[in-house]
Amino acid sequence: MSFNPYQDQINQLQSQIEENEALLSDVELGELAKAEIEKLKIQKESLEKAASDLESAQSDEPQEGVEATNCIFEIRGGAGGDEAKLWAEDLKRMYLRFIETVGFKVEHIDDMIFKVKGKTRSDNDEFNELCPTAYSTFKYESGVHRVQRVPATESQGRIHTSTASIAVLPEVHSSAVEIRDEDLEWQFIRAGGAGGQSVNKTSSAVRLTHKPTGIQVSARQERKQVQNRQIALELLRSQLWEIQEEEKAKKIGDARSAIGRNMRSEKIRTFNFPQSRVTDHRVKQSWHNLPNILEGDLFKVISETKQLIENPEE
Repeated sequence: MSFNPYQDQINQLQSQIEENEALLSDVELGELAKAEIEKLKIQKESLEKAASDLESAQSDEPQEGVEATNCIFEIRGGAGGDEAKLWAEDLKRMYLRFIETVGFKVEHIDDMIFKVKGKTRSDNDEFNELCPTAYSTFKYESGVHRVQRVPATESQGRIHTSTASIAVLPEVHSSAVEIRDEDLEWQFIRAGGAGGQSVNKTSSAVRLTHKPTGIQVSARQERKQVQNRQIALELLRSQLWEIQEEEKAKKIGDARSAIGRNMRSEKIRTFNFPQSRVTDHRVKQSWHNLPNILEGDLFKVISETKQLIENPEE
């Protein structure tokens, strides 16, 4: 437990609040006591926040706690039209196959959003040790994944370049990010797609907008609105955490800490079909046998990328 230099002042304010509360029933002093209590509570809340901020700054534990969580995958087609959508689907299939191999569990949140849960249970002991949890496994997969190939609809055999962006966010504990009710705008709509008639008859799907940042998330997978509300809050909390972490990285100049967290505009990998090659541009490393990689054989790609990012001088 770290030292809290504000605690004595907080205790004194609490004593003063209690003293004034004893005067609330007094005919002459009641109103003055009520006003004093409000002022003291504001001072106390301010000191408690300062104490909390100091504790977070002094400790590395919150970051370690994030490392041990599950994670949320979001995949979006980028530049390239219909081919980019197909590429996003190919990436989703690749990761889901790998996730099955590693032994994680998957919860589908929306069409291209899913949560990965559990601890690593592959046959590769070295990989299990390096990447023990979902977030530690996939934390450096965020960014733009580019593909160079001849689309099935291309009649003249020309190579096209398309992109898809991936965001991998940790499942953040509710205490890690403050979300105020007054900052939220909820919309409730009928869920579409698969799920049966009972899904579509009620407004179970939710769309949540965080007014200060403009971030918008949606959840429609569950049949009950209350469950989708909870999922939407989890998605929003993870995205707000991500913004906070990137701001921290900028302040301390820690470029490495921001690598892959959710640099959606950063091109991190190229999948080159003519050369059967995958290249990670951050670590300047390439792997061949692209067909196997797209079938979910990501052990070397993920483990070597992680080692090179975290230990660049080795």
